[in-house]
Amino acid sequence: MDATYTIGTEVTCTDGVCGTLTRVILDPVRRTLTYLVVEPQDGPSGARLVPAQDVTTPTGSAAITLGCDRARFAGFEHAQTEEFLPAEDDEFGFGVDNTLWMPYFPLGATLPGAGALGGTGGSPLPVSRDRVPLGEVEIRRGQCVEATDGRIGKVRGLAVDPSDEQVTHVLLDEGHLWGKKTVAIPIGAVESVTDGIRLRLAKDEVRDLPELELAHGGGAGGDRS
Repeated sequence: MDATYTIGTEVTCTDGVCGTLTRVILDPVRRTLTYLVVEPQDGPSGARLVPAQDVTTPTGSAAITLGCDRARFAGFEHAQTEEFLPAEDDEFGFGVDNTLWMPYFPLGATLPGAGALGGTGGSPLPVSRDRVPLGEVEIRRGQCVEATDGRIGKVRGLAVDPSDEQVTHVLLDEGHLWGKKTVAIPIGAVESVTDGIRLRLAKDEVRDLPELELAHGGGAGGDRS
């Protein structure tokens, strides 16, 4: 049985709870899970990039468990970075919307306040953004899933083969077109994950997909916590 990673699930270290899963990071070429982003209770500034190999959740479990203590968790790479952007457009006509170029394309990445920041006499303004390893992409809960003939729902999480971290299915959140049915889309039916999740299937084809057996509470209509 695949392991399920439902965004919003509590994450536990060997010596207690360390935070909540807020996003997952994939290698878009190999379609493998590479990192979990876990945010502690003190907020996003303490979020960490947890390597997939440090997850020890038993197969079929609805929990997310790490094979490290909270001290080691705190030593993982930060999942957020702060950069300073100019408060006003510069003399070349580039404003805050144009000054930060990302060499990868993380799903849902935003610049809080970009384009709406007033001038502050030229003082640089701090902007926090997600850190994503070069060449990889992030997936957040609530990102749109598009069939070939239109939108069908939003991401809830992923199903992953624990033997090799291969992503097997994308799980849809509640409120999709088919009510309470657990909708799990095979990763082979995913065309792209670089600008939302785009499928090779039409709505009718998604509707006819068989339900995937998941750990209790780990499906698209349930909760893992």
